[in-house]
Amino acid sequence: MANYLKNVLNTKQTPQNQPIPGTHQVANSAGGYSFALDNWKRLQRFLVLGSEGGTYYINEKALTVENANNLLACIDEDGQRVVREIVAISAAGRAPKNDTAIFALALVAAKGNLVARQAALAALPEVCRTGTHLFQFAGYVQTFRGWGRALRKGMANWYQTRDGRGLAYQVIKYRQRDGWTHTDTLRLAHPKPVTGTHGAIYKWITQADEATWARDITPPEDGALAFIWAFEQVQKAQDVATVIKLIEAYDLPREALPTQWLNDAAVWEALLVKMPLTAMIRNLGVMAKIGLLTALSDAEDVVLKRLGDADLLRKARIHPIAVVSALRIYGQGRGMRGDGQWTPTPRVIDALDNAFYKAFQNVEPANQRMMLALDVSGSMAGGNVAGVPGLTPRDASAAMALVTAKTEPRYSMVSFQDKIVPLNISANMRLDDVTKLTQGLPFGATDCAQPMIYALANKIKVDMFVIYTDSETWFNPQMHPVQALAEYREKMGITAKLVVVGMTSNGFTIADPNDAGMMDVVGFDSAAPQVISNFARGEI
Repeated sequence: MANYLKNVLNTKQTPQNQPIPGTHQVANSAGGYSFALDNWKRLQRFLVLGSEGGTYYINEKALTVENANNLLACIDEDGQRVVREIVAISAAGRAPKNDTAIFALALVAAKGNLVARQAALAALPEVCRTGTHLFQFAGYVQTFRGWGRALRKGMANWYQTRDGRGLAYQVIKYRQRDGWTHTDTLRLAHPKPVTGTHGAIYKWITQADEATWARDITPPEDGALAFIWAFEQVQKAQDVATVIKLIEAYDLPREALPTQWLNDAAVWEALLVKMPLTAMIRNLGVMAKIGLLTALSDAEDVVLKRLGDADLLRKARIHPIAVVSALRIYGQGRGMRGDGQWTPTPRVIDALDNAFYKAFQNVEPANQRMMLALDVSGSMAGGNVAGVPGLTPRDASAAMALVTAKTEPRYSMVSFQDKIVPLNISANMRLDDVTKLTQGLPFGATDCAQPMIYALANKIKVDMFVIYTDSETWFNPQMHPVQALAEYREKMGITAKLVVVGMTSNGFTIADPNDAGMMDVVGFDSAAPQVISNFARGEI
């Protein structure tokens, strides 16, 4: 009798360099086999994580092309749905950067059907919230299509929907980007002034010499025009006292000031009073370098108060990645390019650490037994997350896992590569200490089955495995992660779930899309920890 089992692969134990029989697994970039994400899940990864910096296996250009082609496929399938996905992620501040959402919106506006293009242009003010965003959109969309009537109308709407003071702020704070200015966009869009103030601002932008009110000795009565008048005045200011007086009277932002005044601590002290939170977080090092932000200073008290305000963080759309980036740069006491040094204060470090958790959406604990497993293999040390220099997927996964560990009372945290690697991390550790710890771990091959194998071997009762990975698994010669989970479920008598937290915007996952007990979420989506908790409770 022929032994057919010798000639076919075992469906319960299959080497990771071969596909599981009966599945639609695809070859991943490491030479193993994983499941392919559907187009819409990959779109979500791209919108949140972007492709800046590439990954360990694929460079930035190739990864961007892959994601752009996937985006085009989604637009072809349902362009309106793409717009809804873009708005949902961008408007809620779920992504570390808005650049990818702007790129995607421009592509829909160029390549979608008529209804999708209309939806994209209608969403322009909601996604492109600043002048910089508008310039980015203009640059992208001009590459993809010509300036037709609908596009001009959509761009005009960006200007017309703002009140006078808001428009004045935009044209002063965001004056140019990537070769674009408001003069360029206004001449392309031809917006009709909805008020006299709008008309005056348009004229000041395009015909500055004729806007004599901007250079009068006394400010205009109109608050929006007075803001622009103050900008003109500060350009010719001769002393610090005049600069500070204009900042205090008209709330001028840092971008309105000539660079010669940006090395003065008194000027920064005046700016700090009403400085937008994003700008404050980005400029902690600058304020420390010029001697304003020092231990026990008034400036330190202001920074601590604002970083500790969860409502303020949420309203400002402060993303956790922005806090991580600030913590890394401010904490090292020097700029990324080595320009200038400062002494970080422990209280600001602690405040940034606490702000990281506050920047995620409120998370309700699931009270389930969770194993948080961090992929620390070689591929997780390549590339960076959301373009943050030096923030590898390996570091970012540790930071994300801490959010769940801070929330859940019953968790265990491990790291793995081709074996389980001891990981002495607890929820009480500070974020910067954890990322430093992961950077010191040895590299190895990728085997995403290790957490389940380890839990079974040690009889650890787990309700849900949460694996932070790039899904580039390949090393195990005996079984795939889903087979290891099936064996764990069978032998432990626990219907354990699996959440795969994708830390790169590639198209792979170790989760079986046909298993309702498995789910993919996007790493560093600010909503991800709550989604994980909801899934653990059976609400998804």
